[in-house]
Amino acid sequence: MSLQTTEKLYSFEDYCTYDDGTDNRYELVDGKLELMNPPTFRHLLIADFIQDMFKAEIKRLELPWLCFKEAGIRTGWRKSRLPDIYVIPIEQIREYLDQSAIAQTSPLLVVEIVSPDSIKRDYRYKRSEYAALEIPEYWIIDPLENKISILYLDEGLYEETNLTNDQKIQSKIFTELSLTVQKVLEAGNY
Repeated sequence: MSLQTTEKLYSFEDYCTYDDGTDNRYELVDGKLELMNPPTFRHLLIADFIQDMFKAEIKRLELPWLCFKEAGIRTGWRKSRLPDIYVIPIEQIREYLDQSAIAQTSPLLVVEIVSPDSIKRDYRYKRSEYAALEIPEYWIIDPLENKISILYLDEGLYEETNLTNDQKIQSKIFTELSLTVQKVLEAGNY
């Protein structure tokens, strides 16, 4: 569950330097801080697996990209999200190396892993924010429903394909990646 912490409105700049003295993580939504619950172990295992797969593919193909886990993306004037994973060209973060780990421009690919408290956020709110940013590819990995939704941007809206079981994931960003839904979800069963 995400909770709004205060009634104060924060600017994006305030958010980038916010420190409440805890290890709490927040997203900035319409100027308000929303406390993010810690992920489950299943969630972390799947995120690690996906990040490892993406990094291996980036290295194998010698792509000028980086893959980040739990770094931010600025999604609006007073909005910033903390996706589970994203892939971004190196050039897009070069000038921000010594600033908060929040992408100021659109990544190539974003992955969210659904938790009981993030269903509406991952399927609805982030979907519209990521489409507005024109992020070309968005994966929603849902271990609760045993499916993966792959969304491709088309004329400002996402076209969605839902996959289950041994169906192969077809990525337009990682065209040679060989993954099935089952293999991804099994990563959460250590």
